[in-house]
Amino acid sequence: MAIDFFWRIPTHGEPSSHRARTPFRGDWFPGNDNLRQAGLGGGGADGFTYIDYLAEIARAAEISGFQGGLIPSFPMTDEPWAISALLARETRTFRFMIPFQPGFLNPVVAARMTASLQRATGGRALYNVITGGGGPAQLWWGDAAGHDDRYTRTTEFLDVVRGVWRGGPFSYQGKFYQVEDAGLATPLAEQDFPEIYFSGSSDAALGSASKHADYYLTWLEPFEQLREKFARVHEKTALLGRKIKCAVRVDIVARATEEEAWDEVRKGFDAVDAATLRQFLSADGGDSVGAARQRGNRPTTLNSYKDLITAPNIWSGFNLLRGGQTQGIVGSYQQVAERLDELVQLGADAFILASTPHLEEAYRVGEEVLPLVRGHTSALLRAA
Repeated sequence: MAIDFFWRIPTHGEPSSHRARTPFRGDWFPGNDNLRQAGLGGGGADGFTYIDYLAEIARAAEISGFQGGLIPSFPMTDEPWAISALLARETRTFRFMIPFQPGFLNPVVAARMTASLQRATGGRALYNVITGGGGPAQLWWGDAAGHDDRYTRTTEFLDVVRGVWRGGPFSYQGKFYQVEDAGLATPLAEQDFPEIYFSGSSDAALGSASKHADYYLTWLEPFEQLREKFARVHEKTALLGRKIKCAVRVDIVARATEEEAWDEVRKGFDAVDAATLRQFLSADGGDSVGAARQRGNRPTTLNSYKDLITAPNIWSGFNLLRGGQTQGIVGSYQQVAERLDELVQLGADAFILASTPHLEEAYRVGEEVLPLVRGHTSALLRAA
């Protein structure tokens, strides 16, 4: 069985290591004094832009065996649709996983945008459908819809995108979307429909995923919890006469030895300030079930990085180092590959991996870890 591996493109900028806060790469990272004059030391422009840096990461991932990359979408990033189009010109086989919340796009426009990108890149676009975590973060986007309504809207959105992609005439009357005799024109309607990676842990999310997703995407959780989650989504999908694959998004720290890997984590943890630690231990807002499941794995007290080791080679403090998910894999190249193999045995068919800095780590992980994972086939070999 072939396993797909994707990398992460840090569109929000990044530090030069897990343990460092300066210098910053890219021009989005909070606290970057060279925000508008990135380049030479001291802030002088040298003609090398943040897009050039992202392109280096995409090329590094491409030649190191990754099928493509996730292009994050947050208030502090550029728009993934635009970044995808720019990076497409810099790569040959690299596939662009575009995250977006359906409520912020008209589905007919989204279908035309995607089909145009598919046509221009030879079918390298994928969807990472995000329905949103609620709370203040959701209101930043101007979206006050309730949790289950957001998933109903997502289902309708994908109904319409699929319907118009066939060329029409397509009509639809839903709670959130109404379309009359719509459809993509030739040659857009002839393009391959993008694979859909779908995130969400609630019953409403699993219901929507079972209808439309090709891959059900989850953060790393305790392995038995993942086994149960995969079983639930497979069961719901089978009731609709469909099959679905599963994918895991996970940060890793991989080194030649386990001691080196944990030393990197220790240095990163020791560089975290007290305010960040307090915020980490406090309750978060929003109504995301997935985020709540992540919070459920936090300790009540925190005195050392070791307090966050929840299982062999599993560390639950990654969002202290760069935000995002909490659980990740730490160990030697062989150990990281073994944990990924265990996830494959649980039912994972694909992974979105990440590590800081994404440029150097794309080479390290691609060259040292991926060849040790059973089922791995490089993107370039597949293209050939």
